[in-house]
Amino acid sequence: MRIQQRNHLPKTRRWVVKIGSALLTNEGSGLDYDAIALWVKQMAGLIQPLIHTEEALEIVLVSSGAVAEGMKRMGWEQRPNSVYKLQAAAAVGQMGLVQAYESQFQKHQLHTAQILLTHDDLSNRTRYLNARSVLLKLITLGIVPVVNENDTVVTDEIRFGDNDTLAALVANLIDADLLVILTDQDGMFDCDPRANPQAQLLTEVDASDTNLDAMAGDSKGALGRGGMATKLRAARLAARSGAATIIASGREENVLNRIYSAEQIGTLLMANHEPLLARKQWLAGHLQMKGQLVLDKGAAEVLKSKGSSLLAVGVKEVVGQFSRGDIVACVTETGQEIARGLINYNHQDAIKIKGHATHKIADILGYIDEPELIHRDNLVVI
Repeated sequence: MRIQQRNHLPKTRRWVVKIGSALLTNEGSGLDYDAIALWVKQMAGLIQPLIHTEEALEIVLVSSGAVAEGMKRMGWEQRPNSVYKLQAAAAVGQMGLVQAYESQFQKHQLHTAQILLTHDDLSNRTRYLNARSVLLKLITLGIVPVVNENDTVVTDEIRFGDNDTLAALVANLIDADLLVILTDQDGMFDCDPRANPQAQLLTEVDASDTNLDAMAGDSKGALGRGGMATKLRAARLAARSGAATIIASGREENVLNRIYSAEQIGTLLMANHEPLLARKQWLAGHLQMKGQLVLDKGAAEVLKSKGSSLLAVGVKEVVGQFSRGDIVACVTETGQEIARGLINYNHQDAIKIKGHATHKIADILGYIDEPELIHRDNLVVI
C-alpha cells in the first residue's frame, strides 16, 4: 500500500507532544504502562540519534493523567467536583505519572525533568522568562521535560482549563515548530464521527479557518477537561508563534515516527501567518484579563486593521478593577474581544478619561503618564 506523504508539514526540530487522559489511563483503568512504554520508545528513538547535532529533534512532553491516576489509586469512579479533592487526586496521581515516565525514559538512557506550571507562572513576565530559560536549557542538554498543570495549588482563577491550552502555551514559550496532540480520536472530522458515520477526516486545514468552529463541537470525556474545540483553540494559540499542530490518535502504531516521516496521519492545522513577536505571544497567551475596555465602532475598526495604539477617545466603557500595567481586553460593543494589552492607567483614571481626546487628559487627571491608554508595542490584536 502506498503511504501518502504530507506536502505542507514544515521542517521541524522542536516538538511539544501532548498526551491526553483518555489515552494515558485507558478510559479510567489506571495508567496504561504498555502504551506509555510505546510512546516513550518512539520519543527516545527520535531524540537519541540526534542529540547535540544541528538536526536534533527536541521534545517537551505535556502529559495529562495525574488526576485520573489519583482517582484510580483512591478508588474514586467519578471525577470529584470539590477543588480540594481534585487537588488531592492530582497530588497522589502525579507520583505515579512521574514514576511511569522516568522509569521508561531511563530504559533508553534519557533523563526526565518534572515541570509543574500554573497560568499565573506564565502571566508574570519574570516567571515566564524563567520558565522559558529552564525549558530551553533542559532540551539542549538532551533531557525530556514532562510538563503538567500544577493542580495541587491551582484555582479556577489561574488554571489553564485543559492541557491542550497548556501545551499550546508551552509551544509558544519555547518557539516550537510543531505541537502534536495525541488523543483517542483519529483527528478532527467535519462533524462528530460518533454521531455521524459519514463524517470525513480533515487532513490539512488552516488553523484560522472559521468554518472549523462548527465542526469542532464541544464534546468532553469523563476524565479530561478538553474536547475537540479546545484542541482547535490550542492549534490557533500555537499558530501565533508559527507552530503547526497535528491532532492524531495515540493508539495508531508508531504514530510519532510516522508524523516525523511526514506521513499523512491525523489532522494537520497549519499556521499560515507570520509568528507574533515574542512579547506579543506572551500577551496573546493570557487567559484571564483584569478588566475590559469597550470600544466604539471607529476605534475597534482602526485597532483591527492597523494594530495602532489605543487612545482614550475611542473607549465607551471601562469594566473591572485594574492597576497600571495590568492586562485588559479590548472588546467591541457586542462583547467580541479584538485585542488585549498592558494598560497605562488604573481603572479609576481610565473611567475619568474615557471618550476624551488625549490633550484633555492632563486637565482631567492633573497629570499625564502616557498619551495612549495602551501603546501599540504592548498590544496584540486577537
